[in-house]
Amino acid sequence: MAELRYGEDPEPSDPFPAGPLYVPVRPGRSGCAARLFRTPLGDRTAVGFTSERRLITTLGAGQAWIRLAEPALRALTAPLGVTALTVDPQFTAPAPAPVTPVPSEIPALRIA
Repeated sequence: MAELRYGEDPEPSDPFPAGPLYVPVRPGRSGCAARLFRTPLGDRTAVGFTSERRLITTLGAGQAWIRLAEPALRALTAPLGVTALTVDPQFTAPAPAPVTPVPSEIPALRIA
């Protein structure tokens, strides 16, 4: 049996790579951009799902996605200061409702 020396960590401190993920994206004129989310504490996080079914269950069938390996997703979001990666989140808040303009309730002033 190997003996641990002082200061050695029996378990790696780096998370195990998640592998290829289904990553939610926003299509744009120049291509797709990875959608970033917020944790319950308000920190920004990249999100990936281990199956298309899990992505659809959480974000809906209309959500566009691409396949990215976990290291590629981290490399893509690191320049934005996003270091957290959430895999298979089960809860998301609903998207905000679109804001519709309210007609002005103040009558126009007429100057005579």
